[in-house]
Amino acid sequence: VFNKLFPFGPAGNALLATTYISGPPNLILALIPSDINVSSLSLLVSFAIGGLLGDVFMHLLPETFTGQSVDLVVGDQVYVLVDNRKNVLLGIGMFVGFLLFFGIDKLMRIIEHTGNASAGGASGHSHSHSHSHASATSSGLPEEKSGELKQRGAKKDGSAATATGAATETEAVIANPNASIKTSAYLNLISDFTHNITDGLAISSSFYISKSVGCTTAIATFMHEIPHEVGDFALLIQGGFTKWQAMGSQFVTAAGAYLGTFIGIALQQSLEKDRAAASAMASSLDSSAPSGLFGTSLSYGDMTLPFTAGGFLYIAFSVIPELLETEEDTDRSAELAKFAKQLVCMFLGIGFMAFIALND
Repeated sequence: VFNKLFPFGPAGNALLATTYISGPPNLILALIPSDINVSSLSLLVSFAIGGLLGDVFMHLLPETFTGQSVDLVVGDQVYVLVDNRKNVLLGIGMFVGFLLFFGIDKLMRIIEHTGNASAGGASGHSHSHSHSHASATSSGLPEEKSGELKQRGAKKDGSAATATGAATETEAVIANPNASIKTSAYLNLISDFTHNITDGLAISSSFYISKSVGCTTAIATFMHEIPHEVGDFALLIQGGFTKWQAMGSQFVTAAGAYLGTFIGIALQQSLEKDRAAASAMASSLDSSAPSGLFGTSLSYGDMTLPFTAGGFLYIAFSVIPELLETEEDTDRSAELAKFAKQLVCMFLGIGFMAFIALND
């Protein structure tokens, strides 16, 4: 099936994968009602987390630390020599990927916080895909601010000045109820564009490792994009976009994935040329001496896979807090049933990746 879906070389397959990932999730939005309850996305999010973690632990990590090199084959057993320095560098590459995705997420939150502060409110949405807080009250007040105001009103011994300040703050927010949501929606589009660039980089680098790694990375990204796109769609609708404006905006942000893919292809082709030149120089001088990073056989291109694994780990971990949230108006048995469904969906995602790994 993969050979039919991806019949070209690494560059062509990376562009095809980007098309598969960017197109269908956005087209699905046409079937989504404008008043969708984003809390119902938890099962899709659970499935996406399972797919991402399955890709990391069953594809990217084994491929990172064993690679394509075969040092000795005895019967059905394949032996690979262990280079501790090489493994440390690969671990550092994974941490750098995790840290960069964390930095991007944090930067977007800071920008969003600044924009919302100037708009006179705060938004519950963040790029970590916690869309359950995206729903706002009819007054446009975030839940946290609303609870804060209720507590202020409940204090009977407060001074008149405090009461006046609270009333003034309430009036200021209600005067422009959708300002903070609109600001959050526009900032979310910028955040999505940036996130899609990193998706494109991950996909292109994976296909240059092997077709199998590229396919599993594309599948994991696809699983992650569906709940992400639906949640962002709901946020844009809340921000005052019409259904078709929200769909058009999502298609525009999808261009970021193509930009990231083209950048990744250019980087990989440049790295391949450098790798070939370094290998030729090493063979002419001393074929036994490592010519890679810090005296190992690694090149810069070999660091893209652990970088991708670290990024996917951050994406999966950043969504988990959304699944930990409970609703106040549901009883314990309903929450336990919801938790069981989330676990089933997560195991389905991991199982799907395990099936691909075992039949690779």
